[in-house]
Amino acid sequence: MMYPLVLDLAVDAVPVTVTCRVLGFSTQAFYKWRKEPVSPRDWDDAHLINAAHDIHGDDPAFGYRFIADELPGRGAPAGENRVARLCSQERIWSVFAKKPGLTRKAGPPVHDDLVDRQFTAHGANQVWLTDITEHRTVTASSTSALSRTCTPTGSSATPWTRG
Repeated sequence: MMYPLVLDLAVDAVPVTVTCRVLGFSTQAFYKWRKEPVSPRDWDDAHLINAAHDIHGDDPAFGYRFIADELPGRGAPAGENRVARLCSQERIWSVFAKKPGLTRKAGPPVHDDLVDRQFTAHGANQVWLTDITEHRTVTASSTSALSRTCTPTGSSATPWTRG
């Protein structure tokens, strides 16, 4: 925060208006901060953060949703979005919050590029392209493939699905 710097420079006889103009904020904002350095919202946020740390310390499995449910019992009611913002800001997460494998990168290509990205052919049945995709669900997985032949006039596709 830049406001304490304005106070320090004012002690050294640098005018407040000049300092505020150089730092890019209004003198009104400085004097408002000087009158009340901690806003009621910041004060309430600090109390909510302390209560969230206490609740999370009691049970590290609690994420922000459970913390938001527990706060009214500790005399600090707050909305779920506000609790989510504060928990994110303070890095308070459930021990089960991180799902493994969500940051995977694509692996190497399955096969070499045998057509050198040239998708046109001089005759029928000379270049075939295939795309195989597996769609996993909770109950089953489905594999689908699309074979495409390249011809001088265009291409034709043959879909195939196995459930």
